[in-house]
Amino acid sequence: MKTPILGSSYVTRSPNAADSRMVNLYPEVVPEGGKEPAYLSRCPGMVYLANMGTGPIRALWTQTNKNVFYVVSGQEVYMLDAVDATPELIGTMTDTGTDPIVIDDNGTEVFFACNPKAYIWDSVAETFAEVTDVDFPGAQSVAFLDGYFLVNKPDSQQVYASDIYDGTSWNALSFASAEGSPDGVVRIASMHKELWVFGHTTTEVWYDAATTPFPLAPIQGALIETGCAAPFSVAELDNTFFWLGGDSRGRGMVYRVNGYIPQRISTHAVEWQIQQYADITDAVAYTYQQEGHSFYVLNFPTANTTWVYDVSTGAWHERANFMRGAFIRHRGNCHCAFGGVPVVGDYNNGNIYKLDVDVYEDAVGTQKWLRSWRALPTGQNNLKRTSHHSLQLDCETGVAPVSGQGDDPKIRLRWSDDGGHTWSNEHCLSMGKIGEYGKRVIWRRLGMTTKLRDRVYEVSGTDPVRITILGAEILITPTNA
Repeated sequence: MKTPILGSSYVTRSPNAADSRMVNLYPEVVPEGGKEPAYLSRCPGMVYLANMGTGPIRALWTQTNKNVFYVVSGQEVYMLDAVDATPELIGTMTDTGTDPIVIDDNGTEVFFACNPKAYIWDSVAETFAEVTDVDFPGAQSVAFLDGYFLVNKPDSQQVYASDIYDGTSWNALSFASAEGSPDGVVRIASMHKELWVFGHTTTEVWYDAATTPFPLAPIQGALIETGCAAPFSVAELDNTFFWLGGDSRGRGMVYRVNGYIPQRISTHAVEWQIQQYADITDAVAYTYQQEGHSFYVLNFPTANTTWVYDVSTGAWHERANFMRGAFIRHRGNCHCAFGGVPVVGDYNNGNIYKLDVDVYEDAVGTQKWLRSWRALPTGQNNLKRTSHHSLQLDCETGVAPVSGQGDDPKIRLRWSDDGGHTWSNEHCLSMGKIGEYGKRVIWRRLGMTTKLRDRVYEVSGTDPVRITILGAEILITPTNA
């Protein structure tokens, strides 16, 4: 009998109902001609690139027309023209915070919104300076649209516009208020020549109406009755926005927008996890694309947890580092793509890393992967005992390193016979040394006669080897019990 190892991460309030956890693995669909309809692939490892200051890495930004990228580490700003280049310190900020920084550019000026201060790097004059115009209102976030830098004034409903192509010059009268609801603006972002103005419980969409002194106006009928629960959770992907939402009835769902309609993409299981966290307002997200998968990565600093949504499959998984015997949030705090390389910055120090699908360990510690799932497929529990003889895991074997750590990689199995409440000891098997492609991973005599209807399996590993899991099969015989 095939046991449903494929799928996504879905752990409910009651583990008896669902206890399917997936950490550092994600599913990929095989549309035709494959051995199985899908398989589980190991998440990319991290390759150390450079260290800049003491950290944390608060933002990364690629200035495409200049072919450079910027790194904000603590209060220092660095520029690099290659992922392996020596970082150049271009400026120092006087703020003392560690919150994420929102960046945008107009081709010449790179604007750093630090809440409330802001700084500009002029890439032509090669100068870095604070925005000191007396009419500058402060910047909680920034967006560039039709030649204007737009900022939302901290702790207000107001959005201001700079002078055209000049982020250093501001007019005290060039502003408008988000008046659809008195919930305050927490984040702005631009896409498709529109400005999205996120409040706590509602969202407005504005366009360039060419009016003066403020050029933008709300699109009539585009008031969205869903706001933003975490300002730094807003991220662009797949030609739309993703964010952690909230409204007058509650918060903690994850949305993507379709036109002007928010679509819930989080599951009840993910939402149950999120709504247990002590603080979700500090959630920070980034997006990246790799090998046809588009990922929305949502970090919860207070909860020390990372959730990831894969647009290509609509499936959620956990992304984590493994330190001192426990999973913690992934080290990636922000992202930029440069030269086809996905670069992430560390939330805990001044390091930047490359996400590499051909690397099976993390630069800062062990990368452990884990998958747990119910033994019986949905709808096939007839409440009868079965004689259970073995479990075979169909995975890619024989791809171990020639020598060193992982040259004889191990997979660990444990199981629960009470629906995921308590677990057995681990049972370890080899995945085969280099070239042992025909190696079979079979655990035998696992509990024999047991309540298979309640059994949950968990497989995991830490060896630096490629993991491709296509399926799992249980050998059982029915009994009269």
